Amino acid sequence: MDAKKRYSKEIVFSNLIWRFAERMGAQLVSFVVSVVLARLLIPEVYGKIVLTNVFIMILQVFVDSGFGNALIQKKDADELDFSSVFYINLGFCIVLYSMLFLAAPLIAGVYADPEMTWVIRVLGLTVIVSGVKNIQQAYVSRKMMFRKFFFATLGGTVISGIAGIILAYNGAGVWAVVVQQLSNAFIDTCILWVTVRWRPSEGFSFDRIKQLYSYGWKLLLSSLIDVTYNNLRSLIIGRVYSGSDLAYYDRGQRIPSLVVTNINASIDSVLLPVMSSEQDNVTRVREMCRRSVSVSTYLIAPLMLGLAAVSKPLTVVLLTDKWIESVPFMRIFCLIFMLYPIHTANLNAIKALGRSDIFLHLEVIKKVIGIVALLLTMMISVKAMAYSLLLVSVINQIINAHPNKKLMDYGYTDQLKDIGLNMVLAIGMMLAVYPLSNLSIPMWTVLLVQIITGMAVYLILSVIFKPRGYIYCSSLIKEHLGR
Repeated sequence: MDAKKRYSKEIVFSNLIWRFAERMGAQLVSFVVSVVLARLLIPEVYGKIVLTNVFIMILQVFVDSGFGNALIQKKDADELDFSSVFYINLGFCIVLYSMLFLAAPLIAGVYADPEMTWVIRVLGLTVIVSGVKNIQQAYVSRKMMFRKFFFATLGGTVISGIAGIILAYNGAGVWAVVVQQLSNAFIDTCILWVTVRWRPSEGFSFDRIKQLYSYGWKLLLSSLIDVTYNNLRSLIIGRVYSGSDLAYYDRGQRIPSLVVTNINASIDSVLLPVMSSEQDNVTRVREMCRRSVSVSTYLIAPLMLGLAAVSKPLTVVLLTDKWIESVPFMRIFCLIFMLYPIHTANLNAIKALGRSDIFLHLEVIKKVIGIVALLLTMMISVKAMAYSLLLVSVINQIINAHPNKKLMDYGYTDQLKDIGLNMVLAIGMMLAVYPLSNLSIPMWTVLLVQIITGMAVYLILSVIFKPRGYIYCSSLIKEHLGR
């Protein structure tokens, strides 16, 4: 498909549905698997996995190297561009894994946990797997073939989940999670490789790499700063506090992240290529950004505030009382993730307009503020660290929106007007749901009553006040069903 081609509403909606179905299906299976594993394993096991994944996620930034977004954004990317990036990525992944393999004993020594050495070395193989998969993903995104993701992701998630549960049930401990995560990445990549017909050619061009890197290096550095910063709290909690504290902190963000990732990642994946195709038309980019902010907050705000209201009965029912200490963290992260749609829409607009320099500057400013907040709270308590992250997230949405006032005349004040009614309705729903947690009935019944009440209240409020997101979603669904 020509990168300059304008995507129709039907193409965008269809791909958004496929991407959302892929994320929902995979995350639903992952959620079930994680619940079963959490009931079978102790919190300390998860603390070990969380720490290992931090180092792997940092390396994953280098796996992408900014080339994936550069391939999507470039108007005339061709076979030579894709093949050149594939070869450079794969070679770099092998080098990164070798470094991780050698550094594993040192990392394990810092956290006084010898078992982490081989956990890091085995789970780190996902870095090489990602090197094979990365360009296939960029190809699928550029061609708007998100249906391919659905079968690859769901297949890998189901098979690996079954393997992990069997191993955990038979006493494999931390290795049950290691096998589950590694096999998920491997199977996912194999299915995508079979279903997507693109293969690297023999061609390779350093000139093309340089062209792509001139755009991508800023996104690489931005992503590296972002991922390192986002996981810095986990590294500090694992070192200063206990493995259990880290497990409760991480578990508290799992469910909010699960919900938001499904919706936000779907919008993010489709929004960047669509915005990039319209990069010469600032008015169209502004319209898409505004619609994204309105619709995504209409969907995510009630989900997050509702989840915060039902967090205690939900934790007890799904994970048992041994995870009850994760409830305060879940409530904090619900508020943090509620703001993600605003971040996503603004940053995608900046990237689509080719201003990766602004993107990098924003990341530096935000991370300086975040590190200062972290340093001020890290020795107080884990909860204090979580609250500081919430404060920083509020500040960050203002920072992310600021450049777009000049770039496309859509500043933070305008965005607040578009999301204000959504937030008011979501808060009203939460106030109706939260008191129900005090009912003197079984926890699973409390949870069911809260969920039904929340859905009914929000739908009624939407019909009465008709926020922009509700109108757009209703018309889109009716139009699609009519066809």
